[in-house]
Amino acid sequence: MLKLTFYPYILDFIEPGGTSRGVMLKRKIWILFLENENGETGIGECAPLEGLSCENIEEIDSLLQNISSDPARYISDLSYLDEFPSVKFALEMAYIDLINKGKSEWFPSEFTKAQDHIKINGLIWMGTKEKMLERVGEKLSQGFTCLKFKIGAINFSDEYELIRSVREKYDKSILEIRVDANGAFSYEEARRVLDKLNKIDIHSIEQPLKAGKIEETSRLCADTPVPIVLDEELIGIHNTEKRKQLLGFIKPQYIILKPSLTGGFSSSDTWISLAEENSVKWWITSALESNIGLNAIAQWTYTKHNDLPQGLGTGKVFSNNFPSAVFTKGERLFIDKDYNNDYQTLKSRLKLQKRDS
Repeated sequence: MLKLTFYPYILDFIEPGGTSRGVMLKRKIWILFLENENGETGIGECAPLEGLSCENIEEIDSLLQNISSDPARYISDLSYLDEFPSVKFALEMAYIDLINKGKSEWFPSEFTKAQDHIKINGLIWMGTKEKMLERVGEKLSQGFTCLKFKIGAINFSDEYELIRSVREKYDKSILEIRVDANGAFSYEEARRVLDKLNKIDIHSIEQPLKAGKIEETSRLCADTPVPIVLDEELIGIHNTEKRKQLLGFIKPQYIILKPSLTGGFSSSDTWISLAEENSVKWWITSALESNIGLNAIAQWTYTKHNDLPQGLGTGKVFSNNFPSAVFTKGERLFIDKDYNNDYQTLKSRLKLQKRDS
């Protein structure tokens, strides 16, 4: 007999998180606890992103309430939750933790033994030119050799000049630069942006066009001077055949996997298999989960043995994040094997916030 309890939690950004879709100050998540008859507990995190997730976030509380009446039914067939990928991810995450005896060791490896690390990129949020330059300086001083810039919210000419100034100081052999447009451009704008970015040796651009513009994205990928990465385009596509058709038609150079938004680990594994069948490269990115979800995603990422820098450096963006089992030293992400996963203390904290909210 399985018992599911869940608690909402509001994460506060230390600094506003700027993207082309707007500025984020707070984000709501849910922490799930799945318990068996022996009192063993697994933890999961439901972290949808408003404006990006395909699910109706307003329905999550009632859905979790329904699941809690019979969690085993949903665990036996996670496809029940295809339309709610962040919930599906959370339940899968909690169940994997439970069957591994609730040790917050979802995917045992050299990484969880603290004998290896994951290389990550540094993330430069959108902001004023001055603020972005400040953030670049911080990341470079920490030893990052791959930076990702969010673009498309302020004037692109300013963004371009900023990135160009960074490239003038750091050759591509020293610093890899990625950009993420979050669907900010029209087709004609994207062509001009790609031509300019090509002049400063940009590694890749994520989602230059809005998701759903499949024909235009396909044309863009066919003759782009800068590799194109699909991100939002993958969200909400659950059927394996439709995934095959999407990759086969667009033929992107890369895709990005975000388990919270693509329906969990097994669903993301399917995307990876299809990508490799189509000679499409990939990497993995967190989606602003708390340290709990980030830990699980990092453990899964390590088992994929992908040598590209991964997008997992988001643990320090919240002022009220949970204690972290993962930590960074520059561009390297490690795990603390002695981390104390005290679920009872965490439950008490969540109950207190729920009571006071």
